[in-house]
Amino acid sequence: MVVRLGAVAVVLGTTAALVPGQAALAAAGASGTEVSPSPYAFADDARSIEGARSTAEALPLTPGTAYKSTLPSSGKVSYRLQLDATSNAYVSVTAVPSPGSTVSVIDGLRVSVQDHDGTPCSDDTATFGAARSPHPIAAWGRREISPTKSLCQEAGAYYVFVERVDPEGKGSSPGAWDLELVAMTEPRTAKTGPTSAPEVWNSASPQPLQGEPEDRRGGAGFTAATPLDQGVWRDDIRPGQTLFYEVPVDWGQQLQVTADLGSTASGGTGYTPDALDLTLYNPARGRVADVGVGYNGGQKSGSLPPLPPVDHANRHAALGKVGAMRFAGSYYLVAHLAESVADSFGDGPFRMILRVLVSGEARGGPGYVGESEPKGAFDVSDQDREAAAEGVAGGDDTAMRVVAVGGIGTGSALLVGLGVWTLVARRRNAG
Repeated sequence: MVVRLGAVAVVLGTTAALVPGQAALAAAGASGTEVSPSPYAFADDARSIEGARSTAEALPLTPGTAYKSTLPSSGKVSYRLQLDATSNAYVSVTAVPSPGSTVSVIDGLRVSVQDHDGTPCSDDTATFGAARSPHPIAAWGRREISPTKSLCQEAGAYYVFVERVDPEGKGSSPGAWDLELVAMTEPRTAKTGPTSAPEVWNSASPQPLQGEPEDRRGGAGFTAATPLDQGVWRDDIRPGQTLFYEVPVDWGQQLQVTADLGSTASGGTGYTPDALDLTLYNPARGRVADVGVGYNGGQKSGSLPPLPPVDHANRHAALGKVGAMRFAGSYYLVAHLAESVADSFGDGPFRMILRVLVSGEARGGPGYVGESEPKGAFDVSDQDREAAAEGVAGGDDTAMRVVAVGGIGTGSALLVGLGVWTLVARRRNAG
């Protein structure tokens, strides 16, 4: 994959752990520049695009390009894709509610794709869940070429529709949401493969990986995700914060992840359902599976459900979590700690441990004809493996440098929402 991460952290008063990709402005504040905080790190090269109320006015999305847009609180907006008759196409939409907004239990994001005649191709919904904690969520749309399908197989214009699920629900704020959109294409294979998913795979839940945890600081967006390989990783997370990580998983490999949330020393009492939400997304940013960990102040743990080895034929499965394990590449782990945790147990930070197990020998892919857009999206390169081992994006020799800055005047002006802000400079390199 491509990415990314060079970083300089500004630490207030005392040294602090760098959190790559967190929307941060300490340096901007020091220079007198005012920039509004954001809970999400959008792609540096994202282009602005406006969603259309009518498909007649829908603007095109170019595969391999990131876009930033806005979703109004009611109604749907549309975008256009111009597709051939041989490539699979995927569009991921990440919605970012404004800081301080509220959401209902079933509020969320719906993404659907239709052809030029209004034929449905796919529909996907992501919601905030029982914790009712606003945070970045993603849903994806798909146009798939398959000998088992008869609809949405022709070349031509396709339309991506984006809307809120429950904008008028109890507790939902009416404000607009920021969006990040990324379209990708997957080329056809040289030979026609199986038209059904593998029937046999190891679905037993393995024991979580053991060992002494190492520090690895998460990022604040998909393009700022911190690379992880197999291991036990430790990070700090605050109520309302969302952290992003990416794990390279090759063809034939199986991924298992357990998240542990440490006990609090605050002495508070109470219970927050789904306090820690851990969601796995595939290389096209399509949701695979998630787990919610309730929290009562004591140590808690939760694991993602068993997932099959990565296989091109998984796309034919009836179960969504199996079908989403359809290609190799960077799989994204997104951890969010509910805002309401602070009501009972304080602002933290809370210690989180991720136990990441990648099993199975990597094998060859399905034999694509041509390149994906973006290039290398659905494979694992040596650069990806090196980045995962080191915890920084391949080719970024300046990453993870921390500069302590003392005497920054009134620190309270810089402590908003998620605590210490950091300044992040991200660079992209072709994978």
